[in-house]
Amino acid sequence: MQVKEGEVYRHFKGPFYYVICVGFDSETQERTVVYRHLDNSGKICIRNEKMFLEEIPPRPDNVTGQKHRFELVQDLEKLFRK
Repeated sequence: MQVKEGEVYRHFKGPFYYVICVGFDSETQERTVVYRHLDNSGKICIRNEKMFLEEIPPRPDNVTGQKHRFELVQDLEKLFRK
């Protein structure tokens, strides 16, 4: 599985993030995800792709019930439609 650029992902704690691009660590050549918080902060973060997509164990703060740390949002419109 690889992260898709230009897509929205949801963190298991609930917030949404936009993937700006995927780059490569200059030392290790590991794929690295550059993403922006879709909240008022607009903060930009970087995380290696392996950690971005890692499977998470059951935990009480997993409010979305996701299997992975970040998961691609398949239909963003459905999440906000009333």
